[in-house]
Amino acid sequence: MKAMILAAGRGERMRPLTDTCPKPLLEAGGKPLIVWHLERLAQAGFRDIVINHAWLGGRIEAALGDGGAYGVRIAYSPEGEALETAGGIAQALPLLEEANEAPFLVVNGDVYCEFDYTRIAADARRMQDHGDAAWLVLVPNPPQHPEGDFVLRDFRVRDESGPRLTFSGIGLYEPALFAGIARGGKAPLAPLLRAAMAEDKVGGEAYTGRWADIGTPERLAGLDAELRKRA
Repeated sequence: MKAMILAAGRGERMRPLTDTCPKPLLEAGGKPLIVWHLERLAQAGFRDIVINHAWLGGRIEAALGDGGAYGVRIAYSPEGEALETAGGIAQALPLLEEANEAPFLVVNGDVYCEFDYTRIAADARRMQDHGDAAWLVLVPNPPQHPEGDFVLRDFRVRDESGPRLTFSGIGLYEPALFAGIARGGKAPLAPLLRAAMAEDKVGGEAYTGRWADIGTPERLAGLDAELRKRA
């Protein structure tokens, strides 16, 4: 199975840090955020990783190279201008589908998460057995997003009334979910997910371990202090 790390965002809320450094290369605990992802994916057996980029993307390629230092093979999907989540995935589909393996894993590059990616293979089987278009990992709502995103009930994810959880930025997707998006076009992910939920084609699970959306310099500093204390 292939994995994709989303790394094309400008990181406006992280300014001025992101004026000269792409957000995925900001450090916490002595290493760039994106390297935490690469290491965990490699530990779980992932070998082929696709990374999209836009803002200061050349610096991402220069820092990570071909991925050999992390035990993976990296292919890059450059975007002249960030295409939003679904647009970026659609742009990268030729790289993600090279091995004719589906579904594929996508991880937001601007989160920190200790999710065990060895569970993903079983999630993919559940997803395919149900004929799902997506499988989402949901987390308890953080202070900055108390209303949550979606309802999770019996491993089904729905956009309906009820106690909601927050989408972690970790998901499995079938390529067909992005079939209607032209390569190079901007498109958000949420409308595609909601349409699939209306057809009961989105499964998911709750994850209660360490997860953080690194959306502000203050959150980055807090994570950095936490990880350094652990070391």
